[in-house]
Amino acid sequence: MIQWVYEAVKQCPQIDEVVVATDDIRILQTVESFGGKAEMTSESHLNGTSRCGEVSLRYPAFDYVINVQGDEPLINPHHLETLIELLGESTQIATACRLLNDEDSINDPSQVKVVKTQSNEALYFSRSVIPFNRDAVAVNYYGHIGLYAFHKNILQSLNTLKPSALELAENLEQLRWMENGYRIRVCEIDEPAPSVDTPEGLEKVREILRQRLNQA
Repeated sequence: MIQWVYEAVKQCPQIDEVVVATDDIRILQTVESFGGKAEMTSESHLNGTSRCGEVSLRYPAFDYVINVQGDEPLINPHHLETLIELLGESTQIATACRLLNDEDSINDPSQVKVVKTQSNEALYFSRSVIPFNRDAVAVNYYGHIGLYAFHKNILQSLNTLKPSALELAENLEQLRWMENGYRIRVCEIDEPAPSVDTPEGLEKVREILRQRLNQA
C-alpha cells in the first residue's frame, strides 16, 4: 500500500521531493526496497503532522509541506495538483474532501465528515453525521480526505499547540487547529478515494484496484 501512495505522489509535477517519514524500520526498509526515499523520526510523535514537522526541518530550502497519509492508496496526482492550487499567502492550511453519495459512508464513524462555507473554508469536522438534517432538506455531505498542505512556518506553529477538548472528543487533530483560530481551505475532489481505516475499507480499495487493473 505504501508503494501505491509513494508512486502516485511522485507523479505530481509540482512536488519536488517525496519522503516517507516513519518510526518503523520495517516501513523504511520496504520503501527503500522499491527505490523510494524514507527517513526515521522520533517515536514520540502522536500524529503525522508532528512527524512531517520533524522531517521538514531537515529541508530548509522548501517552503511548503504536503502531508499525504500512507492509508490513501487511491490518491491521484491530480488530487494533489488541485490541493496545491489552494496554496498562497492567504491560505494557512489546505485539505480535500469528496461528495458522499451512499448512506453507509455518511453514517460510518471512520469516514470523517466536513462542513464548509460557501467560500470553501472548513466549518467543522466530525465522525458524526453533519449536518444533522432535521427536516430532510436537500443537503450535501462531504467526506474528508487525509491530505494536508501547509506553509512550513504554519506547520511548525501547529506543532506547538496543546491538545484541545474537541480534538480529544473526536480524535481529529484538525479540530485543535481550528479551536486555536487557524483557517482550513477545502478543495473538492470529484473522484472516490476511500482511505484504509478498517478491514472493510481495505476490501473496498482492493476491489477498486481490481477493477482498474482489469480495465487497463
